[in-house]
Amino acid sequence: MHTPLHASPGDKPASRSNPRDAVTALIYAPGMITAIKFLSIPIADPDRAIAFYRDKLGFELVEDQPMGGGKRWITLRIPGAQTEVVLFTPDGQEDRVGSFLNASFTSADVQQTFELYTSRGVTFTQPPKKQPWGGTLAIFKDSEGNTIVLSGA
Repeated sequence: MHTPLHASPGDKPASRSNPRDAVTALIYAPGMITAIKFLSIPIADPDRAIAFYRDKLGFELVEDQPMGGGKRWITLRIPGAQTEVVLFTPDGQEDRVGSFLNASFTSADVQQTFELYTSRGVTFTQPPKKQPWGGTLAIFKDSEGNTIVLSGA
C-alpha cells in the first residue's frame, strides 16, 4: 500500500543517516515547486470581470496594469488565501472564455456561500449537493460565462 508523504514547515533539514530525513529533504529541496502563485481565468471584458470578482465574490483587487495592445494584467486576491486570481486571456486563447475552469474554489460552508452569492446575483447552474466523497459541491457561472466549481464541507 502506498503511504503519502507529509512534511511540515517546521521539519528539520535531513541528515544522511535517517531515510525519513532524506524524504523531507526531497520535499523541500531548493528549486522544487512550493505553491501556486496564481490561477488565470480567461475573460472578454476586463471591467465586467473585475466588478464580478470584486463585488459579487468579494475578492480584493491587487493590480490592474496596462500591458499594451489593449490588454490588461488584473490580479485579485481571495481574502485569507495565498494564491491570486489573474483575469487575463493570452492571445490566441480567446476560445477559452466561457468554458469550464479546470480548478475549484473552496469554502468552509458551501451552502452559506451559495446563499450569499445568490443574494449578490451570482448564477448557479447546480445548487449545493452532497457528493459521494463526503463533501459538498455547487457550480456557478462568472460574468464571462466560465463554469466554476465551488466545493467544501
